[in-house]
Amino acid sequence: MTLDDSGSEQPGGKPVSEDRWLLVAVAGVLAFVAMLDMNIVNVALADIADGLHVSAATAQWAALAYQLPVVALLLPVGRWLDGAGLRSAVSAAIAGFGLCSALAACAPWAAWLIAARFAQGAFGAVLFVLMPVLAMRSVRPELRGRAMSVPATLGPLGAVTGPAVGGLLLDHFGWPSVFLVKIPFCALALVVAWRTMPRDGRLRWPDRRSLVDALLVATGVAVLLLTLTLASDDPGWLVLVVAAVPPLWWWLRGPGCRPVIGVLRVPGLSRAHGAVLALAAGFAAMHYVVALHLQRDDGVSATTTGLTVLAFPLGMGLAGPLGGRLADRCGARPVAAIGALLTAAGLLLLVPLGSGWSSWEVAWRLALAGIGMGLNGGPTQALVMGAAPPDRIATVGSTVQFARSLGFTLGPALATAVWGLAGPGDGVHAGLALAATGACLAVPLLALPGRRRADAPEKTTDAAPAAHT
Repeated sequence: MTLDDSGSEQPGGKPVSEDRWLLVAVAGVLAFVAMLDMNIVNVALADIADGLHVSAATAQWAALAYQLPVVALLLPVGRWLDGAGLRSAVSAAIAGFGLCSALAACAPWAAWLIAARFAQGAFGAVLFVLMPVLAMRSVRPELRGRAMSVPATLGPLGAVTGPAVGGLLLDHFGWPSVFLVKIPFCALALVVAWRTMPRDGRLRWPDRRSLVDALLVATGVAVLLLTLTLASDDPGWLVLVVAAVPPLWWWLRGPGCRPVIGVLRVPGLSRAHGAVLALAAGFAAMHYVVALHLQRDDGVSATTTGLTVLAFPLGMGLAGPLGGRLADRCGARPVAAIGALLTAAGLLLLVPLGSGWSSWEVAWRLALAGIGMGLNGGPTQALVMGAAPPDRIATVGSTVQFARSLGFTLGPALATAVWGLAGPGDGVHAGLALAATGACLAVPLLALPGRRRADAPEKTTDAAPAAHT
């Protein structure tokens, strides 16, 4: 389908009668809650171990059991949701996510908690795929940058504020509260989505071939992520990566990967995905290195460290809405590239970080990088989703979320590796140099035009700038 200059149609040929900003807000709330869950449980692991009378290693699975399926199921979920009814899929995912939160909160033993968290991670994967689709389909194409900036900004904010929110809840209400806090948001989002979204079809059950493909890719990705997570403490775990090769190889040879390969061949999409992964890895590596340096090397209190690192999400939150508006007015690609450039500048200025730096000297550099990420998030999401083939919207939503999640996982693992190789004296600088390199790589991926395929159809609007990359 080709969009005309009036932007009167959405991908898939559905006319837009009105902009549903309430649904965009729902997408933002769900992004915040789903990403909040990636980190909020970490601060409660010691209390969970004491409350359920298990070891710290067992309690760690309360976090891993959510994080692994969220990332591992993204690609098969995207293929499954292509063509599914958006209203039914969103409602089922929200209801399942909230129910699993309640089950986790009332867990009487560790096995119950881990099972509930694993199921919650599966519903979380569905939410991650649907959030950009929901935001995109709720507004006209000329407002897509503003719409995409809402979940693109609130999602990372949920990730970085998770430990602070979890700590407050833990001090006053105990470990079940870190699971219960999400239920009111889920209930409100479910009511709004059910009452506001038009009826557009029902969910279809995946066939046997799809289930086999999902099992293969989920197994391979889960093993890979588990390897990267465990290797942060012991590099010997890297040997486990060999176990991820067979299932991923069989998936690549089968029909399950064809939609993914197909969308990445769309002009501009592979470059945009690379930029998303590089920026996410740079952000995660920076967050890990700075927090560890301030507390371990400088002896800064946890409160001061939290307030210093808060400069990044503050800058991001302020710049996010502006990035969306500028993308709608000036085009998504230049705004996304400028945002990546500012992030790279902030991280490069952090590389010489030393023990003599004040909190202010660290905070303003983090704020600059956060402003860049805020300007970049919505426009990049609009670039990617705008270039998606009409029948592969959910697949593109899953691939970009997978790239971002993989970056969040790779960042700390790679920072730990280069820190160890550089030694105690230069480890901080090496980790921050790695983070800055990731952000610098994203700039040309977003800014430089790529070759256009000879058979690619000409677009008549800038609603999908990535299609011209």
